[in-house]
Amino acid sequence: MMTIEMAFKNLHNWKVACKIQCSLSFWNIKVLKDMERKLNLEGKKLRPLYCLDVKTTIVIFKMASTKSKEGDKQARVPSTSAFLNEFLSSAPKDDKEMIAAQEATTNFAVLQESETHFSSDTDFEDIEGKNQKPGKGKTCKKGKKGTGEKAKVGNGGGKPGGPNRMNGHHQQNGVENMMLFEVVKMGKSAMQSVVDDWIESYKHDRDTALLDLINFFIQCSGCKGVVTAEMFRHMQNSEIIRKMTEEFDEDSGDYPLTMAGPQWKKFKSSFCEFIGVLVRQCQYSIIYDEYMMDTVISLLTGLSDSQVRAFRHTSTLAAMKLMTALVNVALNLSINMDNTQRQYEAERNKIIGKRANDRLELLLQKRKELQENQDEIENMMNAIFKGVFVHRYRDAIAEIRAICIEEIGIWMKMYSDAFLNDSYLKYVGWTMHDKQGEVRLKCLTALQGLYYNKELNSKLELFTSRFKDRIVSMTLDKEYDVAVQAIKLLTLVLQSSEEVLTAEDCENVYHLVYSAHRPVAIAAGEFLYKKLFSRRDPEEDGILKRRGRQGPNANLVKTLVFFFLESELHEHAAYLVDSMWDCATDLLKDWECMNSLLLEEPLNGEEPLTDKQESALIEIMLCTIRQAAECHPPVGRGTGKRVLTAKEKKAQLDDRTKITELFAIALPQLLAKYSVDAEKVTNLLQLPQYFDLEIYTTGRLEKHLDALLRQIRDIVEKHTDTDVLEACSKTYHALCNEEFTIFNRVDIARSQLIDELADKFNRLLEDFLQEGEEPDEDDAYQVLSTLKRITAFHNAHDLSRWDLFSCNYKLLKTGIENGDMPEQIVIHALQCTHYVILWQLAKVSDSSSTKEDLLRLKKQMRVFCQICQHYLTSVNTPVKEQAFTILCDVLMIFSHQIMSGGRDILEPLVYSPDSSLQSELLSFILDHVFIDQDDDTNSTDGQQDDEASKIEALHKRRNLLAAFCKLIVYTVVEMNTAADIFKQYMKYYNDYGDIIKETMSKTRQIDKIQCAKTLILSLQQLFNEMIQENGYNFDRSSPAFSGIKELARRFALTFGLDQLKTREAIAMLHKDGIEFAFKEPNPQGESHPPLNLAFLDILSEFSSKLLRQDKKTVYVYLEKFMTFQMSLRREDVWLPLMSYRNSLLAGGDDDTMSVISGISNRGSTVRNKKTKPATGKRKLPEAEESSSSDSMWMNREQTMHTPVMMQTPQLTSTIMREPKRLRPEESYMGVYPMQAEHHQPPIDYNTQVTWMLAQRQQEEAARQQQERAAMNYVKLRTNLQHAIRRGTSLMEDDEEPIVEDVMMSSEGRIEDLNEGMDFDTMDIDLPPSKNRRERTELKPDFFDPASIMDESVLGVSMF
Repeated sequence: MMTIEMAFKNLHNWKVACKIQCSLSFWNIKVLKDMERKLNLEGKKLRPLYCLDVKTTIVIFKMASTKSKEGDKQARVPSTSAFLNEFLSSAPKDDKEMIAAQEATTNFAVLQESETHFSSDTDFEDIEGKNQKPGKGKTCKKGKKGTGEKAKVGNGGGKPGGPNRMNGHHQQNGVENMMLFEVVKMGKSAMQSVVDDWIESYKHDRDTALLDLINFFIQCSGCKGVVTAEMFRHMQNSEIIRKMTEEFDEDSGDYPLTMAGPQWKKFKSSFCEFIGVLVRQCQYSIIYDEYMMDTVISLLTGLSDSQVRAFRHTSTLAAMKLMTALVNVALNLSINMDNTQRQYEAERNKIIGKRANDRLELLLQKRKELQENQDEIENMMNAIFKGVFVHRYRDAIAEIRAICIEEIGIWMKMYSDAFLNDSYLKYVGWTMHDKQGEVRLKCLTALQGLYYNKELNSKLELFTSRFKDRIVSMTLDKEYDVAVQAIKLLTLVLQSSEEVLTAEDCENVYHLVYSAHRPVAIAAGEFLYKKLFSRRDPEEDGILKRRGRQGPNANLVKTLVFFFLESELHEHAAYLVDSMWDCATDLLKDWECMNSLLLEEPLNGEEPLTDKQESALIEIMLCTIRQAAECHPPVGRGTGKRVLTAKEKKAQLDDRTKITELFAIALPQLLAKYSVDAEKVTNLLQLPQYFDLEIYTTGRLEKHLDALLRQIRDIVEKHTDTDVLEACSKTYHALCNEEFTIFNRVDIARSQLIDELADKFNRLLEDFLQEGEEPDEDDAYQVLSTLKRITAFHNAHDLSRWDLFSCNYKLLKTGIENGDMPEQIVIHALQCTHYVILWQLAKVSDSSSTKEDLLRLKKQMRVFCQICQHYLTSVNTPVKEQAFTILCDVLMIFSHQIMSGGRDILEPLVYSPDSSLQSELLSFILDHVFIDQDDDTNSTDGQQDDEASKIEALHKRRNLLAAFCKLIVYTVVEMNTAADIFKQYMKYYNDYGDIIKETMSKTRQIDKIQCAKTLILSLQQLFNEMIQENGYNFDRSSPAFSGIKELARRFALTFGLDQLKTREAIAMLHKDGIEFAFKEPNPQGESHPPLNLAFLDILSEFSSKLLRQDKKTVYVYLEKFMTFQMSLRREDVWLPLMSYRNSLLAGGDDDTMSVISGISNRGSTVRNKKTKPATGKRKLPEAEESSSSDSMWMNREQTMHTPVMMQTPQLTSTIMREPKRLRPEESYMGVYPMQAEHHQPPIDYNTQVTWMLAQRQQEEAARQQQERAAMNYVKLRTNLQHAIRRGTSLMEDDEEPIVEDVMMSSEGRIEDLNEGMDFDTMDIDLPPSKNRRERTELKPDFFDPASIMDESVLGVSMF
């Protein structure tokens, strides 16, 4: 390698070039001092001017005399080629080739002396001292360029980066072939090389380069306009922005930051990376030239105040990323200042003989330069913070607010000494009340980064005390992602200081472990584990190697049991285990410890577990075993079983082996100990379902299997509880697996048990049914207990060979004849017979079944259905409910669906209910489902007032309704029976609304016309019921009639927007409605309205769903029922007819639009989302708004036209644009131009009547609309006054306050946030030095919107 001496000896005395294979950190003061000393430069200093490459660096140094600079100014720089040729002549061959390659691939140019103030910005520090900064000390304002400076734009010349080249690319007519925007959009080039090209262009012609950068920001905003050199030279920023706003494409709501597609996927990250690299590459001189940064910040500040969302969003993101990059620069300056100060102190503390005065001078000079640079950075950050952040953190757009909060979190984390104080934390605290979840989420993630660092806890004390309650309340946020992050933040707060959170705060998080949303529950489980289980006493360290009851987990298991009992949610142990599964796996899998706590006696001085604690421990143990064996969350906590990885499968097998080896031995002992406790035994008997049964054979555990079978048999004999018996049945089913060798052993034990039970039941039943003897209670109890055991086993096992149908049939038939059979015996006999039928069906479904088997099953099924139908009229409600449920199941199973899948052989078994059975089923639903909560006194424990029992009763009624609706959906019963269900939609919406709505949807998919006829039938039934109660002279404003109209409106909404699909159904609905309205003529004669004429008022709710041509058809059909006298009537009793006629005559919105409404609505969704409605106007629901439009159209039309059908109105281009907002007093005629009057037929008397009615309705509607608008305006003003705490001079006209409480509970409202904090906007004052520049010295363009956009522009509403 060429040495430094060789380089200097072969070049001019005043210029040096050297090639060095080293990192950039090589260049420091010590190296330069060594070079000066070797070259005997005597008072001259080396200054790096340019670098070509990072790895192999060629640096040109300027020797600057500290005494005089005149000699340097007189010198002239040799040309680039002569300079390199002379350098290469003395270099070795390899070095010549390398340097020549560098020259060939890099536009290397030595700057003229007049341009040397732009020193290198590639990564070298200027150690000479303060860089020369043109314009410093002048009065030129930032953002406003002088004439001389802008005169460079457009100058000729062939220099690289000159006017004919921008970013190293050739340009024609001022437009480059590859602009910065295109390079960043592609995202393929290395961003550092892109920035280096721009820096090179800036060094040659800074105005041209800045123009390129300005257009880059404009293009990134989606604006097609271009800032020309003439605009840049003569126009202020405010004028440029106004010009770009005028050229913005308003028809498109998308811009690069919001566009979808692969080419825009990485645009945001590339855009942010470009800004960060730009500042990093310019951090040593260019950002201090008081030109580039001033122009960029001024532009971004102006754009951030724009009314155009694209400008505001893009510029805010750019400004915030620019601020983040400057914070990084400020942090580096602070570190360098600290290092320089330490070096200075160390050098000064040396003895005089060893002290280097020139080094002290260098260090002082460097510190001074760093201090000045830091002051410059402070001013830049102040300008961005006050000009952009302070306004945009409360922007009307949630994405912009989220950007601001995300970046301020980065600042506080990156440079905590400067930004982590209450003056900045307050913005995060305020924004935690934001109404948008994504903004609240950014607040929490920003705070997590701060609380994670325990060294910062002392600076967060005041913030924590002020906003802790808000964070706790956010754990109940309606956005689950926000709730999860709030819990994680509280976990970090807990780790930093346990004293901060009170017991009440912790309890608010504890109960979330039972949440149905798994991420929330897991976060709460981690919080719970950190709080209660992560601490271990020092005295426990000696027992870490112990196991079982004496192990370290024994106390933790007890703590878990205590927590479970205190939470009082005993039915949700599976949720608790799942919540803690990830963070406390070792504890939850310590089954040996749990087993020992149950079986072993307590140690001396140890308190034994109570009965409740033992039950809770067994339940928790069962849940942990289930979770380990199944490897998926409990029901309600997951979307389904996911595919396990190989590692998870291995862990699952290992856990099952461990479970089997432990509990195959321990389970018989546990069952023996708790055999009389039904709750404990029920849970323990579920353990064999998760065993690896092969281990019984491979581990030679057959004797333990025999012990288990004996214990199960004893439990069956001791218990009559249904849950216990079903658990025994499932255990036998799990053990009776033909794949394992233990099958024969278990099957024999099961058969012996069933034989005994069947013989005992037949014997008891014979005695129980003897004629002439009244059975006593003991006999009934024995029959019931035996029947319970048989029924439980018949559920999971085929007991056909014991012929249980005949004995159960005999029992049920006797109950029907005598009427004194105990209800529990009847209930279990019905259930057992049902199982018999199902097992027989499973047997005949095989191809090997005979015709005799089918006929026998058919006969048994028909007889059983008749028995159930008889019990539907029983006096005992539980019996009726059981009979109804079984009947619905049997009818569903044996419907025509039974032949699906190619099972035509089962056709003889198809059973369709007759009309009497359908009527009885419907009557049961009306009598036992659609009842008030207080009327349901069917609680088994007599405590109906208890909330839990009410919920249970509602759940039972919902199941009954769902069973019947299933018959309707699968056409087992007639669809018109659903009319009695549909008419309850509004009255019982809270209890059964979802079931009824789904039934409507399914029936419409089956038969649209029949469904429509069913809907109108339900309305007719309600109308008749109202007539029976109130008579024909009812008040049409009464609640009963209004309720029917509201139900009709809801029905109309269910037909959707596609009128073509529902065309025939709607027409048939109107036909039936008209026929019903004129069905009953008035006995007083034709001069009086038909009795049901008011039904037309209800029917008019469906008129908006008719197509224009169908309206004409329906109108013609209506005229068949009308007489001439009816059309002339104007009394109030005829208003329903006139109203309905008008709804059919009205053209309404153009039908072409209604046909394609689905498309047009979807197409305008983007624009509507971005368009805020006018303040003070009530936003109607979609259906109401449509109805209102129809009414307005009808009224306007009636003022000009006769009742004949209108021609299709001419469409204007407004169909492709946003609908114009019309005031109530304006007409729609301007939007939909009509035919001239002379083309219309003459107006007759019929039209005059219609016109007068329309005028009256129009005046009434206008008055009501004005009243609603006034009321809404008052409400809006009140909300604004309560929500906005201090003067919020937003640049946008907000419809509603940004800050809003969005919690599910009403607690945690915003309190007085100003107390105890300095909320005045502050200057950024970096810790190492005080801010030496006053706020007034900043250029106005940085922070004053008035200097960028005048009042006329600021007053424009956001589009």
